[in-house]
Amino acid sequence: MIRRLILTAALGAAATAAMRPSPLRAQDPGASAPRIDSIEVTGIRRVTLETVLNTAGIPLRTPIGIRDIQRAIRALNSLGQFDDVLIGRRAGEAGEEILVINVRERPMLAGWVIRGAEKVSEGTVRDRVTLLPGRPLDPAALAVSAVRIDSLYEDEGYYLARVEALVLPQDPETSAVRVVFDIEEGRRVAIAAVRIDGNTSFSDGDIVKRMRSKPEGFWWFQRGEYSEASLREDVEQRLPEFYGSNGFMDFRVVRDTVEVEPGTGKATLVVEVDEGRPYRVGSVTVEGNRFFSSDFVLGMNPFQARRPTGVSCFFRRCDDPGVIWFDRTAWDEATQRLRTAYANEGYIYAEVQPAIEPAAPGDSLDPAPVVNLVWRINEQRPAIINRIDIVGNDVTHERIIREAIVVLPGDVFAQDRIIRSYQNISNLNFFAQPLPFPDSRPANEEGDIDLIFRVEERHTGSVNFGASVGQGTGVGGFLGLEEPNLFGQGKRGRLQWQFGQNINDFNLSYSDPQLFGSRVSGTIELNNSRVRYTIADLGRIYSRGAQVQFGFPLPRSRYSRLFVSAAVDWERYTGGSQAISQSALRCTNCFRTALGAQFVRDTRIDLPFPTGGSYHQVGLNFNGPFGTGTATFQKLDLEGRWYTQVGRIGGTQTVGGVKFVLGLTSKAGFVIGNPGPFFRQLYAMGGTQFGIPLRGYEEFAITPTGFDPTATGGGVPRSSFGRSYFATTAEFGVRLSQMIYLNAFYDAGNVWATAGGFNPTRLFRGAGFGVSLITPLGPLGLDLAHGFDKVDFAGRPAPGWKLHFRIGNFF
Repeated sequence: MIRRLILTAALGAAATAAMRPSPLRAQDPGASAPRIDSIEVTGIRRVTLETVLNTAGIPLRTPIGIRDIQRAIRALNSLGQFDDVLIGRRAGEAGEEILVINVRERPMLAGWVIRGAEKVSEGTVRDRVTLLPGRPLDPAALAVSAVRIDSLYEDEGYYLARVEALVLPQDPETSAVRVVFDIEEGRRVAIAAVRIDGNTSFSDGDIVKRMRSKPEGFWWFQRGEYSEASLREDVEQRLPEFYGSNGFMDFRVVRDTVEVEPGTGKATLVVEVDEGRPYRVGSVTVEGNRFFSSDFVLGMNPFQARRPTGVSCFFRRCDDPGVIWFDRTAWDEATQRLRTAYANEGYIYAEVQPAIEPAAPGDSLDPAPVVNLVWRINEQRPAIINRIDIVGNDVTHERIIREAIVVLPGDVFAQDRIIRSYQNISNLNFFAQPLPFPDSRPANEEGDIDLIFRVEERHTGSVNFGASVGQGTGVGGFLGLEEPNLFGQGKRGRLQWQFGQNINDFNLSYSDPQLFGSRVSGTIELNNSRVRYTIADLGRIYSRGAQVQFGFPLPRSRYSRLFVSAAVDWERYTGGSQAISQSALRCTNCFRTALGAQFVRDTRIDLPFPTGGSYHQVGLNFNGPFGTGTATFQKLDLEGRWYTQVGRIGGTQTVGGVKFVLGLTSKAGFVIGNPGPFFRQLYAMGGTQFGIPLRGYEEFAITPTGFDPTATGGGVPRSSFGRSYFATTAEFGVRLSQMIYLNAFYDAGNVWATAGGFNPTRLFRGAGFGVSLITPLGPLGLDLAHGFDKVDFAGRPAPGWKLHFRIGNFF
């Protein structure tokens, strides 16, 4: 701090020297005002004579006084060209009066550099310099720049840094100079201790725990780094919030200072506080409410007295609700909830004013002061949505977007429904992300509003191609085409072709979310595949089939649908695959028919990487109905996914930012009856590509008889498939954007030979971390997981890591 005072003093001296009036040497103060016959200018090299004379503005052969001279000096100094201006007069050879203007020009600044900036980026230091090359060097600006650099280092915790501004000659002929800001950074000040003065209600440790500025400790991450920004946050936000949440409304920080030991660079942070007194909550009332009842509003009161029950009655009287201390944070949050409740009912102009009114002090046994709390409400008129405009949809039909909007013109404005409409449009994944939040504008003098949803079209289709390696199928290639917004009408088309010497798999599907303009959706899917397994002599499987599905919205439920479907499949087995499919039912061309019903409720937001909402699915398929087909069996599938956002960095409540998410997924399936040769309708577990995913294990490694270590060799016997399964996943995710998602996960699952053998207490476990990307080639994922329950060929525990590569949709 002493160094800063010295630089400030230098700044003041430079400014004073530049602005002081020079004496009029040749004039007697008592004499009459002289008449100047001519003006002589000395000391100029760069500035022209005309510039000096015109700026000084002293007329010839006219009496001039000391005020004229002072005005001329100020005008010449204001040019910024001179370090000193001196005006006097002398007599000429013929006795004439000559005014002499003597100036000392400032050197021209050729340039400036920063030297020694390493721990603080040079770009950040350069932003603190106010000097402009090619202009005269201003001593005041030079001193200010040095002070600003010094302050920057103090803010970053380098209290021992030294900043010296060196002015070096550049060109003697033109008097140009170069400035070097020479910085000796020193070590960063480390906070060795934090001392709190003035605290009586809370210990130093309790207070320091709430601060970001903490002393250094034993662990490597307890470095005790000092930051001026962190200290300001502590003083202005964190400590007032902590004390305010405990009733100390009058709390304030009196001063804060850093006491640095010059020799060691260690510092003691001293914070002096004035706690004031804690306040108890008296009455909580509401005034001016008409739409919401007083009971509803007071139900948001965070200070409702709750009588103790149960075990607590042994420690105090059960009819004593106890002392309730005022919590400013809780009061502010409750006020915001009340404002949101009004906004959700259309009262966007409602004014909710929280008032804190001191009451009479308590009695002698309880001297704590009391505050009464009041919500004063001016509801005003609810806003009606006059019209809804959609801007920017050059490809997507407006009907598709309006179908996602859950408010209509004429509805009362509801904030939560506006947010949900915004989320639904974002979930379409047809537009650039993040979407701007909808705008509103007054529609008339009555307070009604217009809503404007703005979108920006983006390329929605994807093409993926390349080589593939399938377990037991060898090397091949693949080609995929997918367009989720065909013709701009939200229709989805998808083609997948995987080919090679051992595989030829062709899939074609088409979905229409609004058949013939109705709310009924429809999907048709065709497939034709041939797979030849090259390991374990598994032979070939030929399959072709089709499926048709219709989805019907359920009444009074926008996010729920009932799907009905019908499917047919023909399969033929040769070689080893015929042995896998063998059962009591023998067939050459096996024929499967199926009728299915499925209930789906999906309220997730921020797809494809959800940050909130849930997904529930219950599906029942009847295979071989009415005696048709080769086999008769039933299949029941259950699935639930739940997501909640636990934090955010940047962005707003609805737009942008990095989001932290907790997710839980659980699913189960049961096959009842004999599937006959259709063993692929059973459940296989392990890996990420073929069966039920379980990361940390190889494909088909989890069997009804336990972990199969031979799965690494590629054998896929019928014993790998079961008639029931259970799988669950818990994850903590970081959604960087709509395109990038990082997560840490814990998987568990198992398969059982029969539906009756279902036992979710015996599960195989895996944990790890991964990354998921949305690319022009489609969704891609990479996971590294540790399988805890692997065993070797001798049955001994052999846990290990497994890398998984995923292709396809994640949601």
